Amino acid sequence: MLKKLSKNIKGYYKASILSPILIMGEVLMEVIIPTLLALLIDNGIDGNNGEGDLRYIFYIGIAIAVCCIISLFFGAAAGRYAAIAATGFAKNLRKSLFERISHFSFKNIDKFSSSSLVTRMTTDVNRLQESFHMIIRVAVRSPAMLIFSLVMAFRMNPKLSLIFLGAVPVLVTGLTLIMTKVHPIFKSMFKKYDRLNRVVQENLRGIRVVKAFVREDEEIKKFNGVSDQIATDSVRAEKMIAFNMPLMQMTIYVSILLLCWFGARLIILSGGSEMSPGDLTAMLNYTMQILSSLMMLSMIFVTIIMSRASAERVCEVLDEESTIRNPEEPVTEVKDGSIEFKNVNFGYHEGKLCLKNANFSIKSGETIGIIGGTGSSKSTLVQLIPRLYDVVDGSVSVGGKDVRDYDIHTLRDSVAMVLQKNVLFSGTIKDNLRWGNENATDEEIKEACIASCADEFVLSFPDGYDTYIEQGGTNVSGGQKQRLCIARALLKKPKILILDDSTSAVDTKTDAMLRETLSKRISETTKIIIAQRISSVRDCDRIIVLDNGEINGIGTHNELLETNTIYREVYDSQMKGDDEQ
Repeated sequence: MLKKLSKNIKGYYKASILSPILIMGEVLMEVIIPTLLALLIDNGIDGNNGEGDLRYIFYIGIAIAVCCIISLFFGAAAGRYAAIAATGFAKNLRKSLFERISHFSFKNIDKFSSSSLVTRMTTDVNRLQESFHMIIRVAVRSPAMLIFSLVMAFRMNPKLSLIFLGAVPVLVTGLTLIMTKVHPIFKSMFKKYDRLNRVVQENLRGIRVVKAFVREDEEIKKFNGVSDQIATDSVRAEKMIAFNMPLMQMTIYVSILLLCWFGARLIILSGGSEMSPGDLTAMLNYTMQILSSLMMLSMIFVTIIMSRASAERVCEVLDEESTIRNPEEPVTEVKDGSIEFKNVNFGYHEGKLCLKNANFSIKSGETIGIIGGTGSSKSTLVQLIPRLYDVVDGSVSVGGKDVRDYDIHTLRDSVAMVLQKNVLFSGTIKDNLRWGNENATDEEIKEACIASCADEFVLSFPDGYDTYIEQGGTNVSGGQKQRLCIARALLKKPKILILDDSTSAVDTKTDAMLRETLSKRISETTKIIIAQRISSVRDCDRIIVLDNGEINGIGTHNELLETNTIYREVYDSQMKGDDEQ
């Protein structure tokens, strides 16, 4: 896990190394100061037979001031480099996560859920950034201060320094118990953060539905329920962590009392021969440095406990391999738009098939309609063509080659899909359309919009093709959004065009015009039209009827009216004999 995370320091090694080095310099200056203070007391204030030595005090005072200034410089520089390294680490980690997620298959994304992935890229990465910042500063400073101070304290008086050795086991035992109890709570809490994120996302995306059904109070209750669970876990964890500070303070105060008691006795009984007042003052300073280092170490342990759960969640994403990968020697050219399904079985969950024994072939340039009831796997079937999912059994071929033999980019660049849920991104209409072809000229954009019957309404906007589209396309109607998405797909100049119920929001007249335009302008492109309306598919070369994940019939409109019961029932319910009048 650490090895995987440490790769994201790349580009910031210099800052990550300089910060600890500068911290060591800061600590060294701070450790020297108590020794100089002891000299100032013993040789300066009590020097010269108790009359004091102002010249000595002056020189030692200057030395202490210089050490303070150097320490300040080292500390400020270390803080700057630590901030650069931590923010750079977080930037690289987010980039690594986003790149990994971008190459995930739909199956991988379904495994984590989008809300969980968002939480991992935000909350978890922020926590790791804070931890990394603390590790390269406090985690270096504390052990260094502890070791240097212990060395100086033992050099000054080995017997009194044994007090510190008694404090360490107490602290280590307490911190170990806290770590053991708290980590599972944080792990559970982060899963609840995923749920909270999902609730917020669903509410914001479906805000119109929430308001239309007056469900604000229910959504607030749902949010409060998850939020309360997080708060409960957080309180449980904080209660345990709260024991850390009293434990540290008790250890510090007991150590100081013992040091003062035994140190004062040693000065009096030995007449200052074994320990001087300056030495006792220095020992007290070293005591504070040692015990404050231990306190900071305990804070590091607490932070590591909290960030460990985040690190595990982030590494789960980084370790996840896409279920769809390129073959060793991929095919980099799609010959034509022909499609063939051979004994295809597919299911989203193991052991449960939603598409069963699909067999059919489509010639390049054909127009195929797909019709069937809700849940009959119409969308599932077409998502296998650009290899958004891989089949469980059988094979899907495009251009005479199994889709698993193609370079994924090549295959998907040859297939344009207008999905059921049409998505437009924030930006101008031109920006959105150029998703289909980033190098498309204004003339090509206009031609695509004419073909999709979108040009007329686009030109009715004051800014025309420079009209700004809000996030999710909220400032255009459903039908306008569908036509813009079709135009975007046409700009790819694909060999296969899939329209997945993508004209459901337009009127029948526009639907008919759109189909007629497409048949004339892209006659060589294979077109697959999924629809609920018979009128949208009746003129197709052939129509596939799906029922409960199985192909119930294939044929022309007239053939299916004669031979297919399901198709005839749908036709009768929609048309009601109007075409015979």
